[in-house]
Amino acid sequence: MVKKAIKSLQVGGKEMRTGTLKQILLITDGCSNQGEDPASIARIIAEQGITVNVIGILEETQTEESQGLNEVEEIASNGQGVSQIVYKQALSQTVQAVTKQAMNETLQGVVNKELQQILGNTRSMDELPPEQRGEVMEVVDELGETCDLEVLVLVDTSASMTNKLPTVQEALIDLSISMNARIGRSRFSIYQFPGRRKPIHQLVDWTSKLESISSIFAKISTGGVTPTGPALKEAMHQFGKKSLKRRLFHNEYTDVEEA
Repeated sequence: MVKKAIKSLQVGGKEMRTGTLKQILLITDGCSNQGEDPASIARIIAEQGITVNVIGILEETQTEESQGLNEVEEIASNGQGVSQIVYKQALSQTVQAVTKQAMNETLQGVVNKELQQILGNTRSMDELPPEQRGEVMEVVDELGETCDLEVLVLVDTSASMTNKLPTVQEALIDLSISMNARIGRSRFSIYQFPGRRKPIHQLVDWTSKLESISSIFAKISTGGVTPTGPALKEAMHQFGKKSLKRRLFHNEYTDVEEA
């Protein structure tokens, strides 16, 4: 009964199987030093149904308590996402793991809310009998494979990230391969910050594959301040612009058909 009911889960007003999970993946190595507080912006983004995940990259001489990396956990916590601090050698596996973990935690959160409605009390998935809990986790795993996923990758390209960008590039190519092995549709976009005249600059528009990323990363120039808060705010707006473009294209196409 529980498993059957859970399969009708909805997210964003749509059945989960046809809904889309949205994530921002922030890759950075230091503390923001310009603009709004990034943790506060992350909370606003989470309220829009977009999870904010953060990966902090350490230098060989740094420790996890280094100044600036404490901000990583705070941003992810406010953004209802996952945070991880790693040395650059482990970045590739970490990017994949963080993206998948955030997806599963989002799905489990939706499942818990649905369970409370189904069972008519405050019971959560952890309080179910083992057999029913196992059934629910099967559904979560299945949804993780079949739901659509959109990930906007936000890469810190301030001066201190110069020697880390080749590793970031490799990690994102690996992420593309692993996410496209899913049944559900996966789409990516990549932005750097700071931009030339704006907080962020688009490197890759929404796409399902990242084959062209090598040539794009070769042209990136690093330097400048680290406006993490303004960059996150602009990243949030890119999801809305994508939907707006689709609507405009659809309306334009419809007008042509009618004409």
